[in-house]
Amino acid sequence: MSAAIPLRRDFTAPILRQLSRRCRDNRQIRRLLALAAVYDGMNRTEAARIGGMDRQTLRDWVLRFNEDGPEGLVNREGAGRPRLLSDEQMQELAQIVETGPNRKTDGVVRWRRIDLVRIIDERFGVTCSKSVISDYLAALGFSHISGRPQHPAQEPQVIEAFKKNFANTLATHIADLPQGTPIELWFQDEARIGQKNGRVRIWARKGTRPRLPADQRYQNTYLFGAICPKRGTGAALVLPIANTEGMQLHLEEISKQVARKAHAVVLMDRAGWHSTSKLTMPKNITAILLPSKSPELNPVENVWQYMRSNWLSNRVFETYDAIVDAACEAWSNLINQPQTITSIGMRDWAQTGQ
Repeated sequence: MSAAIPLRRDFTAPILRQLSRRCRDNRQIRRLLALAAVYDGMNRTEAARIGGMDRQTLRDWVLRFNEDGPEGLVNREGAGRPRLLSDEQMQELAQIVETGPNRKTDGVVRWRRIDLVRIIDERFGVTCSKSVISDYLAALGFSHISGRPQHPAQEPQVIEAFKKNFANTLATHIADLPQGTPIELWFQDEARIGQKNGRVRIWARKGTRPRLPADQRYQNTYLFGAICPKRGTGAALVLPIANTEGMQLHLEEISKQVARKAHAVVLMDRAGWHSTSKLTMPKNITAILLPSKSPELNPVENVWQYMRSNWLSNRVFETYDAIVDAACEAWSNLINQPQTITSIGMRDWAQTGQ
């Protein structure tokens, strides 16, 4: 048996154990502790067991440690097979993916890997597999995700202008308030909750496709909800219909939840029951209407998604009362998570206006 390779002298067992406590790589931690045991004079076979390895593997890590110190105990990425596309071709591929396909010339409305195999062959004369395409897309920072819905008549420049000028818009709306009045930003929206319910993904064993309850009936109710992200609170009503009368009741409920001596600025979309002159604004509320066709400006849209994913989907409601109870329970769950409300609701463009 060959003689054991001595460890470098500029480290000690206490130093390696101290490094292991600050380390987040479990594999590096095991190797540091194994070498610390060697510094303590432990038999190398026993020291290797501490690191979950055999003696030969420990010898290899000793060589790496002697050469590079603790950094040498980190796994190094292998070179892998050479890439078939040049850097310029990879950037062109990224532009192709971001631009998306032309339905008339490419025959599809979204890129599939098999389509990109064909495009790469036609454009660069390079033949590759779908698995290679996956690697290239990952290297370019792409992932296979669901897109957000967008109204075909939406004007992105209007949305950007609203965010950019929000501070001025806010100042104009609250100009008549006494100086020093605390301002709370609220966001308001409505969601329809009913028997025609959604389904969300669940964990299941590979190769299976679990069945989830799906009601075919259409009875529903409306949840009027508003959140104040900065305070992590909200105000809601469950009502049978979404109309001006219901909106008036909700404004009054929001008014009750505004902090004493504060004034609430409530941002909401341009639904008819939001913009009608028949509404009477409570004295401690000012409304600002968001640009048309821009639901992404309203974080309550994300609140609905969170509530459906966690408490309302994959269920069947036998009666209208059961729907109401579920909506009330889901909102109560949300209110009990103020940090979640803040996390979902905070928007940099809105907060800079305060």
